[in-house]
Amino acid sequence: MQWAQIEARTFWLVMASSFLLIAVWESLRPQRDLSIPGERRWSRHGLLLIVSSVISVAIYRIGPVVVAAAMVPSRFGLFHQIALPYALRFILTILLLDFVRYAIHWAEHHVPVLWRMHQVHHSDPDFDLSTGARVHPLEMVLMQGATLTAVALLAPPVAAVLVVELVTCFQVFFAHANVSMPAGLEKYLRRLVVTPQMHRVHHSEDAQEQSRNLSDIFPWWDHLFRTYLAAPATGDLGLVGMKGLQNTASLDLWFMLSQPFRRQVTQESSAQS
Repeated sequence: MQWAQIEARTFWLVMASSFLLIAVWESLRPQRDLSIPGERRWSRHGLLLIVSSVISVAIYRIGPVVVAAAMVPSRFGLFHQIALPYALRFILTILLLDFVRYAIHWAEHHVPVLWRMHQVHHSDPDFDLSTGARVHPLEMVLMQGATLTAVALLAPPVAAVLVVELVTCFQVFFAHANVSMPAGLEKYLRRLVVTPQMHRVHHSEDAQEQSRNLSDIFPWWDHLFRTYLAAPATGDLGLVGMKGLQNTASLDLWFMLSQPFRRQVTQESSAQS
C-alpha cells in the first residue's frame, strides 16, 4: 500500500474513532453545560471543517506523509546532512513538528493579519470537541503549508510524520473536550500532554489569557517560552469566546467564513495584550 493511501485511511479512521470516543465521554461526564445544543454546534462546525479541508486539499494535493516519503531518496533535508540514529531522528521529528505548530499558533496571536483568521476559532461561544473543527480555511491552508515546508526541510522518517499526524488528529478533539476528569489525574496528565482544562484557559474571554497555553500536543513549549498559565485570573474556568460574539449568530457558516474580513467589533487582537 502506498503512503498516500496509508495516510488517508489511518487519518480518517483516527478522526472518526476519536470524535466518537470523546463525544461519548462528553455526554457521560461533561465539565460544563453548553449554552447552545451540541447537535447544532457539531453540524455547523462540521460544515466549516469540510469547506476548509476541501480548499486545503485542492491547494496542496498531498499530505505531510507523502512529502516525507518523497524526501527519502533525496539528498536534501536536515536529517540527510546529519548522521543520527533512526530512533533519535524519530523523536526529534515529533518534537520539531509539534514546535512548528506552537510557533504558528504564537504568530496567530501576535500578528494582527493572522489573528483575524484565527479569531474564528476563538469566537466559539462554547467549548467542546467540535471547537477543534472550527478552523477557517485560510488558517488550515497556513498550518498545512507550514507543516509541509517543515517536513521538506527536515526530510524526517516517514513513520514519525505519520505518528505526528495521527496524534495531532486525536489531540485536536481531546484538548477541546468538554469533559470532567479527576483533579489528580489532570494535574499529572498536563505534564505530558495538553489537557482540556489547560487548553480551556486559552479560550478564556479575557484577551490576555487567549495568548497563553499555545501548545498543541506537548505542554513543554509553553513552559519553555513562558506562555503557560495554570488557571484563569479568576480561578474559575468560566466564560469562553470573544466578548460581543457570545451568541448563536457566531455559529452561522457564512459568519465564520467572512469573519476575518469584517470590521472588528470586539477586541482587535490578543496580540495587543
